[in-house]
Amino acid sequence: MARIAPIRPRRDAPVPLAAPVAAETVVSARDLRPLGQILIEDGAVDPRDLLRALVMRQRQSARLGEILLAHGWVREDALMRALSRQWRASLLDLGALPPDPRLVDAIGAQLCLAEAVVPWRRVGGVTFIATARPEGFAALQDRLPEDFGPVRMLLCSENAAREAILALRRTALIRQAETRVPAGESCRTRNEGRFGRMAAVLIAAVVLGLALAPVAVVALLTGWAVLTLIASAMLKGLSFAAILRQQRQGRAQAQAVARARLSPPQMTAPLPVISVMVPLFAEADIAEKLIGRLSRLDYPRELTDILIVVEETDRVTCDALEGVRLPRWLRVVKVPDGPVRTKPRALNYALNFCRGSIIGVWDAEDRPEPDQLHKVARGFHFAPPEVVCLQGVLDYYNPRTNWLARAFTIEYASWFRGTLAGAAALDLVVPLGGTTLFFRRDALEEVGAWDAWNVTEDADLGVRLTRRGYRTQMLDTVTHEEANCRLIPWVKQRSRWLKGFAMTWGVHMRDPRALWRDLGARRFIGLQVQLFASVSQYLLAPVLWSFWLFALGLPHPMRPVLAEMLGGHAIAVLFALFMVSELLNIAIGLWAVRGRSHRHLMAWVPTLHLYFPLGCLAAWKAMYEMLVKPFYWDKTQHGIFEAGQEDAADPVAAPAGKLLPLHKQPPGPPGPAPATAQGQPRRVPLLGRIG
Repeated sequence: MARIAPIRPRRDAPVPLAAPVAAETVVSARDLRPLGQILIEDGAVDPRDLLRALVMRQRQSARLGEILLAHGWVREDALMRALSRQWRASLLDLGALPPDPRLVDAIGAQLCLAEAVVPWRRVGGVTFIATARPEGFAALQDRLPEDFGPVRMLLCSENAAREAILALRRTALIRQAETRVPAGESCRTRNEGRFGRMAAVLIAAVVLGLALAPVAVVALLTGWAVLTLIASAMLKGLSFAAILRQQRQGRAQAQAVARARLSPPQMTAPLPVISVMVPLFAEADIAEKLIGRLSRLDYPRELTDILIVVEETDRVTCDALEGVRLPRWLRVVKVPDGPVRTKPRALNYALNFCRGSIIGVWDAEDRPEPDQLHKVARGFHFAPPEVVCLQGVLDYYNPRTNWLARAFTIEYASWFRGTLAGAAALDLVVPLGGTTLFFRRDALEEVGAWDAWNVTEDADLGVRLTRRGYRTQMLDTVTHEEANCRLIPWVKQRSRWLKGFAMTWGVHMRDPRALWRDLGARRFIGLQVQLFASVSQYLLAPVLWSFWLFALGLPHPMRPVLAEMLGGHAIAVLFALFMVSELLNIAIGLWAVRGRSHRHLMAWVPTLHLYFPLGCLAAWKAMYEMLVKPFYWDKTQHGIFEAGQEDAADPVAAPAGKLLPLHKQPPGPPGPAPATAQGQPRRVPLLGRIG
């Protein structure tokens, strides 16, 4: 077991290292003066700002230095000099003196990034380790290799620690991001040749069957389409009933609390650090709007850790962010190039750089509610330990753009408020949405995070969490984003989702007995309906549409078969089934948009009967891509909706302002808007307001 070496007092303050130094000159006895006092003596912080930071620290678990940095009340170099004096430890220039890569490998690049430490050199039997968090250095010794022997502390900034690890182990980190999920649960081990042969045999069998026994083939397809329709309708009905029952219980509890005049329960633990990753790709126009939206969050800045995740090869987005001065709580992580360029791969890579114990995901066009992170903190605080994921509701701010946007908004209101919420209420697998997701970090890392090769990584992650005994709860918060309002982008997006559903089902059904054992019978059957039956419905939709020929009095190859099976009531039975399914969809849609913001959409709910056939095109496109390019990520087009329309559509949105290049930014740290001579606030650029 590694141990901290004895240290000898020194009278002189340490100086930054310019060359390797002897072991006994690196660390000395700690200065017992508080860090704030040292900063005041150095003239590095305003006493009023220090007082505010000390008050904040009493309510939170954040370090004093992080609070000061997050609010722009101290410069990083001044803070590091004060920490160097307090801990009597030398500042290490990792750029001029890079660490020994063998020592980094001994600890592991992931641990180094998570704890902001860099094992530097071994000199005279002593291992020197640089850290950005000296107060946690003693606790780190239990996680160090035994052969490190005595260890001594050096200091470096968190940025310097990250850059040093990246310079040495960048390739290893990206390879690890591609293979975090075990091979047996990942799409990367998919046998392309075998799948292609199976698909070819199936297509040939259908074609041959249609030629030799068309009625039998049509009967088989019809039976499966009707069976999946019944299964889907039953699951929707059960989910809807569970949601209504849950809401009645919630209202009864609220009324009981109100009658008893009880105050709502308060958090007994300090607020946690929450890291949220926002992946961007080819988003030249949306980056500016995104930063403006994130600036409206009211979570403490020192506990907010937002990572803008961009592909290194994506020059469009990188150029848009180049030269923009970002506040400390908002960082850019560039993902190295690799064999696939998918969102889950980027998330896995960026996860290494997150500071928080809670990990979240937002999409590029998202506009979260200002208090969303507070709700996340409260949600996890009061949730039982097995609840490791909170799923928020996704909504759209541009439903009035056209009919497609209206239908898209209605569908998603039904999906998040009905389907996902119902699955959570019934304790089934929750096929997660790709945004407004928040996880307990330890559980997320335990299951391997995201499958870098799956194009619906969210649904797959929901299955893996449930297989390991974890649960997902819905969170009462809404994130607004731009509804897909153009036909071709809509088909591309939907085909990716359906392709991912099919791939997720195929991966987890490699061993059906193991899946049954992990999920249990009820969840196993529910998953078949959620994934396989859902894709089947879209693929076989033309078979069901063909039965409208009955209503028109036209011939249909299934008429004699149905007459033989169901007698003279065949048509009536089928149309009753269709009508029940449609009425259930309409009822859920009307219920989902009953709120004030979307009440105007209620008249459009019946038109979804014309909207869902578009999914058939997407489904067959998805099946084609399953054969020729299974890992291709069909990028969703954003930024179609105009910014002015967007702000007008959101009554709580503040003016987004304008991002300025770095050389045009006002000097000094971000702060409150300065006053004019008349005492009125003067309009300042956006980044002057978001610190």
